[in-house]
Amino acid sequence: MKSIFSKDNIPKRASRVFSNSFDYGLDFNKINFRERPELYRIGRGEQGVLLVEPYKSEILPYWKFADRDKAKISSEKIYSLFLDYLDKDDFIGADMARKFLQMGYTRARRYANHKGGKKYNGAVPLDKKGLSGAHGREQLLRANFEDQDPEKVAAAKIFKLKWEEAKLNQKYIQLKLKFKQFMKEIDIATNKKTHTK
Repeated sequence: MKSIFSKDNIPKRASRVFSNSFDYGLDFNKINFRERPELYRIGRGEQGVLLVEPYKSEILPYWKFADRDKAKISSEKIYSLFLDYLDKDDFIGADMARKFLQMGYTRARRYANHKGGKKYNGAVPLDKKGLSGAHGREQLLRANFEDQDPEKVAAAKIFKLKWEEAKLNQKYIQLKLKFKQFMKEIDIATNKKTHTK
């Protein structure tokens, strides 16, 4: 019988992205992270926000940041999901909701800073499609404060408040510490170093 922690039991895919804090080489289409929490990595910032199922599908339909009204409704719904996950002691769900709140802030800020959300000049090189970063392209100038879309600025503020509230939630902090301990135990059991920042 194979251990659930066996490398043979982990769906993998080819990936051009390498990160010490998040495993992009997992085959996300074949993993239910509610059933396989040992495969989840907190990562940095928003890493995995559009990959980790079933949470992505549960949260994404509510994620909207086009204006202050949509941001208010969206951030409140996502924060409500965050609290529901906490009530179920589901750290991964809560962490994913936190990531969506963070992404609401960062995307709204990007659209406030750059008309149309376009941060770099020119197309992404073909060999870099799907990867974040400038890839040698010039970064476009940010809009002056007076030229920023006030709806996007307001949307960003709304999401930032909910994101901060989520990060500081005491149960979230406790479950995060518990999850990191769980990952350390897996490290010991598998003689492997995971990345649980």
